[in-house]
Amino acid sequence: MVGLKGGSRPPWVGLGAAVWVQIASGNAYNFPLYSHSLKSVLGFNQRQLTLLGVANDIGENVGLLPGVVCNKFPPWVVLLIGGCSCFFGYGVLWLALSKTLISVPYWVLWFALCVATNSSAWFSTAVLVTNMRNFPLSRGTVAGILKGYGGLSAAVYTEIYSVLLNSSSPKLLLFLALGIPALCLMMMFFVRPCTPASGDDSSEHCHFLFIQAASVVLGVYVLTTTILDDVLSLSAPVAYSFLLVMVVLLMAPLAIPVKMTFYPSNLSKSALHGKVVVSADPSLVQDNGSAEKTEPLLEPSSSAANLGSFHESDGISEVDLLLAEGEGAIKKKRRPRRGEDFTFTEAMIKADFWLLFLVFFVGVGSGVTVLNNLAQIGIAQYMHDTKVLLSLFSFCNFVGRLGGGVISEYLVRSRAIPRTIWMTITQVIMVFTYLLFASAMNGTLFAGTSLLGICYGFQFSIMVPTASELFGLKNFGLFFNFMTLGNPLGAYLFSGLLAGFVYDNEAAKQQSTTCLGPTCFRLTFLVLAGVCIVGTMLSIVLTMRILPVYKMLYAGGSFRLPQSSNR
Repeated sequence: MVGLKGGSRPPWVGLGAAVWVQIASGNAYNFPLYSHSLKSVLGFNQRQLTLLGVANDIGENVGLLPGVVCNKFPPWVVLLIGGCSCFFGYGVLWLALSKTLISVPYWVLWFALCVATNSSAWFSTAVLVTNMRNFPLSRGTVAGILKGYGGLSAAVYTEIYSVLLNSSSPKLLLFLALGIPALCLMMMFFVRPCTPASGDDSSEHCHFLFIQAASVVLGVYVLTTTILDDVLSLSAPVAYSFLLVMVVLLMAPLAIPVKMTFYPSNLSKSALHGKVVVSADPSLVQDNGSAEKTEPLLEPSSSAANLGSFHESDGISEVDLLLAEGEGAIKKKRRPRRGEDFTFTEAMIKADFWLLFLVFFVGVGSGVTVLNNLAQIGIAQYMHDTKVLLSLFSFCNFVGRLGGGVISEYLVRSRAIPRTIWMTITQVIMVFTYLLFASAMNGTLFAGTSLLGICYGFQFSIMVPTASELFGLKNFGLFFNFMTLGNPLGAYLFSGLLAGFVYDNEAAKQQSTTCLGPTCFRLTFLVLAGVCIVGTMLSIVLTMRILPVYKMLYAGGSFRLPQSSNR
């Protein structure tokens, strides 16, 4: 393990680069943009298409392997594996859709889509784990920002699809196969572990506000230009100008490290003196060239020094553990309490772990069913150009992710209210949203898509920091990726088995492969509403159980790192 990068600027460089990687990680949201081409060119029925949607979600969310790898290798290795996955997976899909390869078996395409979208898990794991550790005292804010940009990625891809790729599905797949790996190769050096940013830096709050404001401006801009392009049919020079401005807005987070380079604050300068850079290798520890050294209040014992920091992924040896216990450096091994660092097996026997998983499964599993069938839902309600619908969902998904991080962070710090209360509220809203979809009244399609996008986004931005607060950061990559398995599981149950079956039955009644009218998805929406009622009750139980934990973690209005479980 290499030494950690020191100083106040590197974490912000990493966060700015992570924004681009997080946009790249949203490649799985592009499925509605080319799903209609897969159906028409390759001759699939709706059930086959929905099973491809399940493959899309399985690949995107099965990230247990990235969770293990991120604890043993630096982030650039995780990003490199994700780039290779993207290249080979989308490459096969492009060869099939462009007819470069004739008669590609269905199972090959299904597996290729899994591999392609699995790049999302590698990308998200690398940037989330790294930045959550770089900013351990601002977990909700960081999670909201990164997941927000991830949610906004569908709108960004829609803009690229419309302007740069001329709404061509084969060109989109080729862009995903080549463009995303190239981007990640450029960002690999910048996404790296750093010494945690100081919680006492007053400028940190302003920097986060700047990134949040920049992301909101980007979201509004992309949604507006997508609608304008659809309504007005903009000329090529104007459309390319819009695309250029979008790229500039995506670079906005990098303004913070640039500003810190040319105008370093006095606090940042003083923080460098006497600051020791944490490293997993004692030979790499240094004091950044400072002539003055700060003496600790208590001299640690030799065995205690071997315990390392929370950044280390390797467990301490049994010999060191016994020596440390003998010298009184640590207490005898005990099971961790909520808020401390859990191992994966220790977390698996906790009721809170499974409650959080089930609540997240209901929220995102039902929401992704609508997302995967968004093009067909629009066509069933006689809206054949669904680009605006996808862009609207993406923007509202972004609003939910960013807003979930900001609102939950404020309330948890001011009143120690568990973040999961927002999972409860949004799932109540989702019940009414699915009933709105089922009614299929005029004008409800856009309203339902907007509400669902916001609620869907909230689920992500709440689950991520909650998992880290309850079970620690040491194995956060594993916990986060296990929770996201709720997404493909929900896609298989609610989309592959339910929505596809109901749609094909209704289409058969109309003696067509394309179903039109409100009955195409009505039963599906009613089932999803019932599922969210169950999810709401589970969320209430979880919130009541973890309320004392949050009272302890946020006593005094700020996050308090609990004592290690000292295993």
